[in-house]
Amino acid sequence: MNWSETLRTSWGAVRSHAMRSLLTVLGILIGIAAVILTVGLGLGAQADVASRISSLGSNLLIVSPGSSTSASGTRGGFGSATTLTQEDAVALASDLAAPDVVGVDAEKTTNEELDAGDTNWTTRVVGTGLDYPTVRSRTLEVGAWFTQADLDSQALVAVLGSETATELFGRTNVVGQQVTIGDHVVKVIGVLASAGADSSSNLDDLAIMPMSTVANVIVGGTGASSVSTIYLQAADTSSLGAAYQEANAVLLQRHGITDPSSADFSISSQDALVSTATSVTQTLTVLLAGIAALSLLVGGIGVMNIMLVSVTERTREIGLRKALGAPPGAIRRQFLVEAAILGLSGGVVGVILGIGVGLIISPIIGTSIVIAWQAVLGSLAISLAIGLVFGVYPAARAARLAPIDALRTE
Repeated sequence: MNWSETLRTSWGAVRSHAMRSLLTVLGILIGIAAVILTVGLGLGAQADVASRISSLGSNLLIVSPGSSTSASGTRGGFGSATTLTQEDAVALASDLAAPDVVGVDAEKTTNEELDAGDTNWTTRVVGTGLDYPTVRSRTLEVGAWFTQADLDSQALVAVLGSETATELFGRTNVVGQQVTIGDHVVKVIGVLASAGADSSSNLDDLAIMPMSTVANVIVGGTGASSVSTIYLQAADTSSLGAAYQEANAVLLQRHGITDPSSADFSISSQDALVSTATSVTQTLTVLLAGIAALSLLVGGIGVMNIMLVSVTERTREIGLRKALGAPPGAIRRQFLVEAAILGLSGGVVGVILGIGVGLIISPIIGTSIVIAWQAVLGSLAISLAIGLVFGVYPAARAARLAPIDALRTE
């Protein structure tokens, strides 16, 4: 019996018991679909996290102030102090002190209530400079960015996030409108394009104003020169390490700190955030895929069970073929091919089901599902291997049957 005859005979045997074959491959089908979905969800989560972190800007280092200590001795967390200043940002922008830093964005943030007619909305008011759009990778949907003249004159102008603009004006004719912040009337000159959210804030819910205006007019007081965060843009990914070392050295020198372990600031990178988030999602993906793989084991046992039943039912057929000269290898090969067909059929249908369900539920749950073709091909290979591995024993049992004993079976 050649391979063509073996395939035709095996397919006929599987098709003759269609319902039983379908129930046999059900475990493999569900397992493969579950693996495709869990891997897709894991990869989608990693892509979403990387995209959101990248929305902060490209090749970024984030400098945060240190912790504060109250009069009673209570210490706040990192970022609660006012240890970073606008002068620090100017020093970091120096080509001599930090040649690998190509962009600096210092930000001073405060929460304020914005009033527009009968509507009010509390949001973050961010004071910054002209490099904000470049360093933070933000673009304007409508309007214009403020100018150097606005910075010099402490102009009462603002660029709103898309969500803030919607809450205040419904997004209609926003540019040229006026909002009141405290006792100050501020003119809206632009609206940012939507950017979603990062790890700590909604990037679409904010009002951006010139640093000088926020520091001296909106906030004022003794802390006018302090900043909340300084974002540093390196020339490229390979320059991040050098930019980190340069920024760290500049700030340690400016703050008069000799022991780096007692620094009153911290510097983090997007790579660290992405690495941490990716590590978490990878662990969850492996865990979920492992759980889904258990159903593949159940499916493989089902294949073995049905093949043993098939051997029992077809004992006389096996005996007759052996009596007519079929070698044990041909019998073994036929049952192995039948098991492989069952396993591969479950894999193909499971892949189709997994991809289909992924495409349907992705917009419903609001999470990306990335179909990795490596996972698809791997799943098909695994399903085929399951059929072969769990078909070995039944095939060997069929090949060992003696013709005379098989023909005596009722």
